[in-house]
Amino acid sequence: MPLPDDYLRYPHRSHGMDHTLYPWSNLFERPPVAWPGGAPVALWVTVALEYFPLTPDDGPVRAPGHMVTPYPDYRTYTTRDYGNRVGIYRILKLLNRFGLKAGVPMNAAIATRYPYLVEAVLKGGHEVIAHGLDMNHPHHGGLPREDEDARIAETLDILRRATGQPVTGWLSPARSESENTPHLLPGHGIGYLCDWVNDDMPYGMTTEGGPLIAMPHTYELEDRHQLVTLGHTEDRYVEEVLDAFTLFRVEASRHGGRILHIALTPYIIGQPFRIHALETLFTRLAYSGAIWSATGAEIAAAWQAG
Repeated sequence: MPLPDDYLRYPHRSHGMDHTLYPWSNLFERPPVAWPGGAPVALWVTVALEYFPLTPDDGPVRAPGHMVTPYPDYRTYTTRDYGNRVGIYRILKLLNRFGLKAGVPMNAAIATRYPYLVEAVLKGGHEVIAHGLDMNHPHHGGLPREDEDARIAETLDILRRATGQPVTGWLSPARSESENTPHLLPGHGIGYLCDWVNDDMPYGMTTEGGPLIAMPHTYELEDRHQLVTLGHTEDRYVEEVLDAFTLFRVEASRHGGRILHIALTPYIIGQPFRIHALETLFTRLAYSGAIWSATGAEIAAAWQAG
């Protein structure tokens, strides 16, 4: 039986993409970007400060790292809490030692429950990135638009009051979005989004709420993915990040500035048997003479300026 003529017709089909949020483009054919000081690579470090409630929300999305045993799961809860009590301070000390800036994706619950963590982040001169209410409030397709809008507003109100920063970056809990998330964020003063991982450089989004920048917040080189999900050794983790850095330096010499993003999780990389890996990474990067250490907001602004 032959197929009907309209079988292969798809009204939204276009070059590379099936939506209008952004056009498809080849990374190696874009205009080159120049970073301040002529650095070939912008170093963007992010350190996630997350609060996992003891009782997980068993809705359509459960954030990676959430409770796994029957209530009360103190083993998992206290493991996560280690990052906010101990691990984060090891990371902040290294950032300060090497004079590096960081972005800190922060749940609003962190700001209300642990104000001393907010103080430590601000003292280091780091940027706070909105990371939802807590890890029990992921955004997803079944969330009514008005409820998600209110959730975004509440998150940003708490973080902006607690930090005194404009908070213009957003990373959804578990990177989980609804179809409305990108369209809602610009209306709340968000300039860049960290959920989309399909590029090595920023790109512009056109949303119902206005322009939005997608920032390359890596998943493949995230410490949780490398050390826990894939089970790589600390030495292998360091090697892979430095391999990416080496390639980006080469590409930058031909195609313009690149971004090396390092995503850190305090309860993972902040462990006493792992923190040496981060020290090694920061040593190699800081003394390479090839990086511009910057926050997400600074990188987005420089990218926009070309």
